Amino acid sequence: MAAKALSFDVGDYVVYPKHGVGRVIELQKEQIAGMELELYVLRFEKERMTLRVPTNKAEGVGMRKLSSNKTLEEAVETLKGKPKVKRTMWSRRAQEYEAKINSGDLVSIAEVTRDLFRADDQPEQSYSERQIFEAASSRLARELAAMEETDEPSALKKILRILNEAAPKHAKVEG
Repeated sequence: MAAKALSFDVGDYVVYPKHGVGRVIELQKEQIAGMELELYVLRFEKERMTLRVPTNKAEGVGMRKLSSNKTLEEAVETLKGKPKVKRTMWSRRAQEYEAKINSGDLVSIAEVTRDLFRADDQPEQSYSERQIFEAASSRLARELAAMEETDEPSALKKILRILNEAAPKHAKVEG
């Protein structure tokens, strides 16, 4: 009857969709309501947050290992692509962007980062656009940093470099 739960070891980096990259710092057994539960204890340094996830619920909440190199390459290609500008109301687009960020899917997060990126010579973003761009690019940078064993600022520089290199190509097509 026991479903095969995803197995993570202490020290593993994991992605929790709503919070991004965390690290398994401990496996705990606790008595809760008369039942013994096994828990992953996750630490999210950036948010200074600790989260306990029952091992049998990890898959259900979308917790996963870091993306594969193939997925990372796909995300980088997505960053290089042409931004998709939707003409729907900002509130609707903002909800869609938030949903993509919270999905934990690296390629979806890369789409949001690409679509909301503004090169220095482009019009300024609204405050809420900038907030969502920063949330997406930070989430992307943390997973990239964990995968490439570097830090978030270095990973973010790499992402911005890719976006800045791609931006002029797309501007020429339109103008």
